Amino acid sequence: MGLSQEIFQKLEILTDAAKYDVACTSSGSSRRGVKGTMGSAVSAGLCHAFAADGRCISLLKILQTNECVFDCKYCCNRCSNDVPRASFTPEEIAELTISFYRRNYIEGLFLSSGIKNNPDYTMEQIYRAVYLLRTKYLFNGYIHVKAIPGADPLLIEKTGWVVDRMSVNMELPTAEGLRRLAPQKNRKKILTPMRQIQTGRRESLLLQDYRNHTALPAVHESTLFPAVTEKQVLQERHPEASFVPAGQSTQMIIGASGESDYEIVHMAEAMYQQFDLKRVFYSAFINTTGDDLLPDTSESGPPLLREHRLYQADFLMRFYQFRAEELITADQPNLDVQIDPKCNWALNHLEFFPVEVQEADYHTLLRIPGIGVKSAKRILTARRRGGLDYDSLKKFGVVLKRAMYFITCNGKMLIPLKMNRAFILTNLLGLGEKLPPGITGGTTYHQMSVLDMMDTPSMAGSS
Repeated sequence: MGLSQEIFQKLEILTDAAKYDVACTSSGSSRRGVKGTMGSAVSAGLCHAFAADGRCISLLKILQTNECVFDCKYCCNRCSNDVPRASFTPEEIAELTISFYRRNYIEGLFLSSGIKNNPDYTMEQIYRAVYLLRTKYLFNGYIHVKAIPGADPLLIEKTGWVVDRMSVNMELPTAEGLRRLAPQKNRKKILTPMRQIQTGRRESLLLQDYRNHTALPAVHESTLFPAVTEKQVLQERHPEASFVPAGQSTQMIIGASGESDYEIVHMAEAMYQQFDLKRVFYSAFINTTGDDLLPDTSESGPPLLREHRLYQADFLMRFYQFRAEELITADQPNLDVQIDPKCNWALNHLEFFPVEVQEADYHTLLRIPGIGVKSAKRILTARRRGGLDYDSLKKFGVVLKRAMYFITCNGKMLIPLKMNRAFILTNLLGLGEKLPPGITGGTTYHQMSVLDMMDTPSMAGSS
């Protein structure tokens, strides 16, 4: 499919408008290609992630429209902003996705949208686009869409059966922040579709178990999930389809409304526990509207280092068995920007160290700076076969220049050290932590767009 000048202009506007929606997410879905369909989904990842064979797998990341009836003070697409507006039809989105997929530009779709007319209309447009991809074009690849708060639950339910992942943006960490900066939105409307997706996923798993003749009560399938999705959508794909199989995520804007890291981290922990989220994304605030109620980022720039520390704390909660109350307290409500949260916790709890790696359990190993999930598992496996030494720890992926202050191996430290917080902190800071691009003042990078592969609309139309 060649791109007309009109479609190319829409693509320019709506890919640029989508850059503030964070979607650097692994797919969470494993689905092989099926004869008669196009594409597949792999759990290795999408959008700036790398597959096991080294491939960078990417998404077409666009808005269905940047028209919006809301006037959120932090959003570049707010209705009072004077920006170029555009909208794709569902047919255009489906054709673009397939066209770019066939050219090997993309392997999946991330589709969000402003609120045009009303939430129901917007959700219906999103549903029609992905429904066309699944049924008309038989696209079997990864699809991630936004669930629109306030939309009819039936629309969200129908969409959940034809996508891999759905997300509902929290926008701001607190209800007070929403009231002040996005008064047309409220926490209840945002949480309602999140709860629906959580419930739908659980019932979908029950339905799969029932089909597999597991130990479930002998009940009819219609009692486990509404018949409308079972008949109208599920059967049109294939019998093994499930509801939002890659789970749901959310996004919070950091630095727009004055919340502390303490509030943000505890909110994220509550979201993981209460809504079974796969990911919470943190987006450093960029002032694109110039509203008087917003902090000015023109000189200081977006709080990228703060965003980085929040992601580190988030990973500690998701993979390292930390609780929010261990990482941050009300007395010290912001994460230390000098040092990562795991090292900071260890320095504040030197009474637990040094740890003998020959004897420590998995939970304890995960709390040692320089030891990650993979290296902890390798240590446990290697201990069953024989003794350990520092050379073997290094081969397992242990970062000894961090871990050396907190471990012993066979009763010995790597070099004689005093367990002194000031001494250890000074040496850890001297390591020069590798921070994300743009934080250290070095070369900065931007998210690659499909448009980066094209020079002109005519070139985009060539095959």
